[in-house]
Amino acid sequence: MFSATRHWLRRNRTGIAIGAAVVSGTYLVGHYVLGKINDARERAALDKVAKENIRMRFEQNQVDCSITVLALLPTLTENVVDALPAEQLTQELQQKKAERLQRAADGGAPSEVSSMRDGDTASLSSFQTGSFMHTSQLDQSGMPQQRRTKAQLWNELKITSIVRAFTLIYSMSLLILLTRIQLNLLGRLNYLSSVVKLSQPPSPERGNSISLENHEDLGIANFGNDFETNRRFLTFSWYLLHRGFTQIMAKVRTAVEEVFGNISPNEGISQQRLSELVIEVRKKVEGPTEQDRYNTRWLPYVLPPREEEESVLVESGVITPPSTSSAIEGESPPESQRTSYVDTSSGSLRRLLDEAADLVDSPSFSRLHMLILNSMFSRLIDGKVIAQFFPHQSSPPPSDTSSHAPRIQELDSAVTVVPDQPRVKLASILAILTRQAHIIGNGSNPPNEYLAGVDAEVKELDSFAAVIYTSNIEAGIDQQQQSMNEGGKLKTTEGFAVSSVGEAPVEELVSSKLESAWEKVTGSTIGSR
Repeated sequence: MFSATRHWLRRNRTGIAIGAAVVSGTYLVGHYVLGKINDARERAALDKVAKENIRMRFEQNQVDCSITVLALLPTLTENVVDALPAEQLTQELQQKKAERLQRAADGGAPSEVSSMRDGDTASLSSFQTGSFMHTSQLDQSGMPQQRRTKAQLWNELKITSIVRAFTLIYSMSLLILLTRIQLNLLGRLNYLSSVVKLSQPPSPERGNSISLENHEDLGIANFGNDFETNRRFLTFSWYLLHRGFTQIMAKVRTAVEEVFGNISPNEGISQQRLSELVIEVRKKVEGPTEQDRYNTRWLPYVLPPREEEESVLVESGVITPPSTSSAIEGESPPESQRTSYVDTSSGSLRRLLDEAADLVDSPSFSRLHMLILNSMFSRLIDGKVIAQFFPHQSSPPPSDTSSHAPRIQELDSAVTVVPDQPRVKLASILAILTRQAHIIGNGSNPPNEYLAGVDAEVKELDSFAAVIYTSNIEAGIDQQQQSMNEGGKLKTTEGFAVSSVGEAPVEELVSSKLESAWEKVTGSTIGSR
């Protein structure tokens, strides 16, 4: 029987070998295909989780921008209120009113005193009620050194109230944009390193294990740069809060004096006239035409010139100047004896400042600035002044388009003429502007309704941030891989393509930018392995 079996195997050995090869090959091919399918599924799951994590990181960064603006607003408000003390002028007017009432009570008829009290104090009480008294003004005691007339005080109060509210709007708009630029620039390098990390699947040895990562050995600090560089870069918002706003205030004051200078506080103002006056002020500050508005440079108000960068870091307290024996206490050393405290001419800080300056000078910045101003001026004029004094005109019925109230949305938009419009004294409008200045600059008791309105209405801010996040991704990856191979830190990339902001729907642009960035990063990472 054994010989027969051997004989049969010998006769059919070719067929048996072929069959075994087919079975083995089928098994190996099937195992390989199943492995590839499992790898593809794991890769797809990893991509989905990684994309969600990156989007969450991006959205959280935008929330951080709003929180940062709220933290900086009290400083800005305090400086503006100190420079434009409308409440102090109100106090002087009240003192003059009290003196007139006292003189009238001593030598005048009771009916005259009553008439003066009822008619002359109505607008002043509106300034006082609900208004905020600044601590620096409360500390002042005694009468002013130079007594001003009632007309002079009212004229100064008129200009001060308008300039203060408008200066806070312009300064806050620039602060919102500067904060977005700063935090998104710093977050971009961290974004790149995170995408590269997430795009690489875990090694087989670490399949189901938990391990700790030591980023310090890779030379990757938080936000891609060392902490000191990030801190110094963020500190440059000090310039806008302490110096830039004074330049904005001077520009706004010139425009307000030209537009409102000849209008008496007792003059009646209609809704249409008020809208026209505000638009005229904005044209003088921003530019009369769209091309002029795009050509307006806001960089001198936002960031210091190079020769002042070091002094900004010193005055803000980020760096401490070395003490010199020849320097007198409270005085700066002579220029000839002054040494450089920090070098801003090169390095990562210089690149960050140059990139920020390029963004501030970009057309997208001017467009976003105009959109933010539209939102804030509309909330102030339409939502506060017109809604209170012209309630029937501020919210017309949907079917009635002939009496639609003019909105401060576009500088070139035509204002509908409505006959027989009611009028309200300019002094009453000034009282609202005086109180609203503190609400515009509210950062200590959030939410700030003006900032919340900008976040809700100006969605292009997210597009702007997405463009910053995803600009020059491939160049950034090449620099990252080169620096990591050299054991150095991540470097910033140069150049931006911000012209696409506003050309596509916001959600579509943000999604496409993040998706494109992911594809570029994963493609470059896969190709490099």
